[in-house]
Amino acid sequence: MIIDAYNNVWQAGGTSDYLTSESYTPNDMIRAMDQAGVDLAIGCSLGQMVDNDFIAETVAANPGRIIGFGQVNPRSVDAVATVARCGTDLGLRGLKLHPTMHGYHFADHGLLDPIFEAATQQGLVILVNALDDPFCAPLAIEEIARGFPDTPVLIAHMGTVWNLNEAILVAARNPNIYLETSGAQLLDVKLAYRSVGPDQIVMGTDWPGNDFDLERAKIARAVPSESDRMLIEGGTMARLLGLDGE
Repeated sequence: MIIDAYNNVWQAGGTSDYLTSESYTPNDMIRAMDQAGVDLAIGCSLGQMVDNDFIAETVAANPGRIIGFGQVNPRSVDAVATVARCGTDLGLRGLKLHPTMHGYHFADHGLLDPIFEAATQQGLVILVNALDDPFCAPLAIEEIARGFPDTPVLIAHMGTVWNLNEAILVAARNPNIYLETSGAQLLDVKLAYRSVGPDQIVMGTDWPGNDFDLERAKIARAVPSESDRMLIEGGTMARLLGLDGE
């Protein structure tokens, strides 16, 4: 089963020229998935348009195709309650964090420890949007994640570009930290594969920023072993989400 670890769907809102004023719908995403042979895909809100109810509605309308991840700004006074609601009431399976968009540094125990604790209680996978940015350097992610060794943490975009080596270092010494491939260059994926192997790399596309078939082609070029590709393209996410026994 091919499972893509990171994508975005939303309803148009606002007047911004960048993304939010135009819808990228679940139906659009599923058509792109079908063209690339992707069975399941994680769906998240944009950092600038958090709508956990819409993500839950999307999952309900597309059973077996989209897995929902909620999102929260840890600075919000109701952040912990929001995380609990994502798991208990909305049935979402993970939690997206976007430090750059929401304005906090990741190595902030006062903000992040309660979020991680709530996510752990709900059994949520945590995905951190972590392009090359000082707000969410991989070492900062490690500072929080190592206190919650049973909680899977995905470093989205593998810290590309300049934080790539740091992300690989962090994954190599923390078995609960995984590298997600969207936005990473082919060379980055090859380096990560040589350094940490297939068990801690998960394929993500970041649709609509990229297309599923292009991401699969990148993985195919970077990872020559079919059995290793099976882990990266879905086997590991199935295990993290508890789908491998289904």
